Amino acid sequence: MSQRKKIIRATTVATSLKSFCKDTLRELSLEYDVVAVSSPDANLDYVSRTEGIPAIGIHMERHISIFKDLRSLWQLYRMMRRERPWMVHSMTPKAGLLCMMAAWLARVPVRIHTFTGLIFPTATGISQKILITTDRILCLCATHIIPEGEGVKRDLQNFGITRKPLKVLANGNVRGIDLDHYNRTTQVMEQADKIRNNATTTFIFIGRLVRDKGINELVEAFTRLNAEHPDTRLILVGRYEPELDPILPATIQAIATNPAINAVGPQSDVRPWLAASDVLVLPSYREGFPNSVIEAGAMELPSIVTDINGANEIIINDRNGIIIPPRNSDAIYKALLDLTTNPDKRQRLANEARPLVASRYDCHIVRKALYEFYHSLQ
Repeated sequence: MSQRKKIIRATTVATSLKSFCKDTLRELSLEYDVVAVSSPDANLDYVSRTEGIPAIGIHMERHISIFKDLRSLWQLYRMMRRERPWMVHSMTPKAGLLCMMAAWLARVPVRIHTFTGLIFPTATGISQKILITTDRILCLCATHIIPEGEGVKRDLQNFGITRKPLKVLANGNVRGIDLDHYNRTTQVMEQADKIRNNATTTFIFIGRLVRDKGINELVEAFTRLNAEHPDTRLILVGRYEPELDPILPATIQAIATNPAINAVGPQSDVRPWLAASDVLVLPSYREGFPNSVIEAGAMELPSIVTDINGANEIIINDRNGIIIPPRNSDAIYKALLDLTTNPDKRQRLANEARPLVASRYDCHIVRKALYEFYHSLQ
């Protein structure tokens, strides 16, 4: 009997493993010896317990910190020399840079990085140059590069990040969606009934409440819409991150004072909130492949999204949603108005949402493509 190959799956923080690799690690462990690596915390313990695999905690800073990064690099290198994996597969920026460098130094045969989103296309000046340089180093150390979608692939090519072959798996997206879970079950609808207001058209945003997600423009556009159409409301699901990417004080004030805007904070289960809403709005400046749009589609919601990577692959304009320019409050307002005053159109788009998601992003399709890719490398 041949010896099982060892795979290390790594992200900077364990919440990414918990989100992106749910069930995947457990299924991989049926064939491989799988080890999860990220910064140590309760989420890493949770991943180890629920996926049934060992986990190793090595602290990695999310932002550049030269001395801490060098210490993390050394610890990762020592760990890989000890574990002797056949493959290291990283996601998220800092884990990608450090793990690909450490795996190259440790002579790991297969070194894969998945780009789930790119920061440098929207960065400027010296910050952009640093980000481009670090991604080029990452790609030099990797043997295989997986862009999460065609948009990410184009950016990697257009900015000259690497000349290595770039392979998008299946239709993009690293996780896929469990359509049995994201469904309008009786239990979900009972919870949604406590949230829903049938007298209003309800728009929902799910994500971090930060500038790069277009929150300033969304709140401005909705405030304008609500003044003209009081039978509308906006639900904001997510946390503020003032220390990383703060929104404008005027936006915070508008959220706090407008009773039609309901900031409910992070939610462990977004399904009832989606089922209680009519349209998802994601006016982000940049994304890799936004799971919230896929989740909304599975829950039979159309989406208003900006013309950015990932979002413009999930949404087909005027079929399962509306695509608008980024950083444009007026464009958001017009799309909100369109779906407020045209309920037949809103329903037509909603009817297409779940079938499109099911045909392209079912988790079984996504995992099958990953497993086949791994097998092709043996």
